[in-house]
Amino acid sequence: MKDSYTLLAKAEKALLPIFSGIDTQVKSNLKKVLNAYRDRKVGVQHFASVTGYGHDDLGRDTLDRVFADVMGAEAALVRVQFVSGTHAIACALFGILRPGDEMLAVAGAPYDTLEEVIGIRGNSQGSLAEFNIQYRQLDLAIAGEIDWQALKTAITPQTRLVLIQRSCGYSWRQSLSLADIEKIVTIVKAQNPHTVCFVDNCYGEFTDNLEPTAVGADLMAGSLIKNPGGTIVTAGGYIAGQAELVEAAACRLTAPGIGSSGGATFEQNRLMFQGLFLAPQMVGEALKGTHLISYVFDQLGYPVNPLPLVPRRDIIQAIKLGSAEKLIALCKVIQQHSPVDSYVEPVPGAMPGYESKLVMAGGTFVDGSTSEFSADGPLREPYIVFCQGGTHWTHIAIALEAAMEVLHEFDDP
Repeated sequence: MKDSYTLLAKAEKALLPIFSGIDTQVKSNLKKVLNAYRDRKVGVQHFASVTGYGHDDLGRDTLDRVFADVMGAEAALVRVQFVSGTHAIACALFGILRPGDEMLAVAGAPYDTLEEVIGIRGNSQGSLAEFNIQYRQLDLAIAGEIDWQALKTAITPQTRLVLIQRSCGYSWRQSLSLADIEKIVTIVKAQNPHTVCFVDNCYGEFTDNLEPTAVGADLMAGSLIKNPGGTIVTAGGYIAGQAELVEAAACRLTAPGIGSSGGATFEQNRLMFQGLFLAPQMVGEALKGTHLISYVFDQLGYPVNPLPLVPRRDIIQAIKLGSAEKLIALCKVIQQHSPVDSYVEPVPGAMPGYESKLVMAGGTFVDGSTSEFSADGPLREPYIVFCQGGTHWTHIAIALEAAMEVLHEFDDP
């Protein structure tokens, strides 16, 4: 136990300058949120909801405008009716793509839950493939980065949309920086200015001073139980970008002719406004946690991605554990040090939308919230655990103390 305390103390001391820089970024993003609330004159009247069809919901419409301002976008659609980030992404894709169009993924294979949406896994029921929408992907270069040379000639007349996955997902690569995204957009638009540049922004919000729509992306989508929900929003997602593209996605969420004008908010407006206000701070805590996790496991000799002192591009920290036993053991420790369901023991199991069995630690107040401290990983080689979120970096430190003791047992002869 003493060694655990010593290593954590060393990590905290080494990371203090990075933590200070994260606090500065939190302040910058919080100013942006406050300015949007002030400009849109957010008041207590916006916390009320309407029922039924949701017509003329002042709070919902104002939140859409605030969200667009914060994201540097023309328009936004923020709805509790999105059941997940994958659902929001699917609405955007089905809203834009038509039979005969092609979608090109430019950052390698997409996140597991998008495979069935696209139709590259499963029975293609209702998938893009079933609607004769073609799919192609640019594999990553050997170094695990975008294949920039291939991208320069990748756009064809049929390429209606390029999918830019900002986060690493369940792959061992660097997540994309805003500079990467801006470069992708520039290269794509040089070949065809009408090709839509769409960003899967999950896990990336508020990890930088700007968002993809502020650096040229046409559209992006994400989940409210990730970064922008501030750990307190109970459900939902968002789409933001060019107004006509946002409305096209809205028509897939609701129906043509209804679009963004419908959707009751079920007394959730206050939580969504408050969650967005809290989001920069919560993301900052999560970022500190990723640095701490990375530093500790790097010192223990495990491969980590990103490395301890590297600037963060999302709230995910990957650790290559090398065995199913270690993956399950680490998830058990994190679950035991969660505020909710600490007595529950994670076991590997099938999960809708995922190819492999997963083991998940998620003792969170909002079920499935990855803006709260959680961890999961697919039971497949090389057995990587993906840690994400965290409302306090100190909570992560407490869990790490116990994790080091458990993993040390595996190394004992």
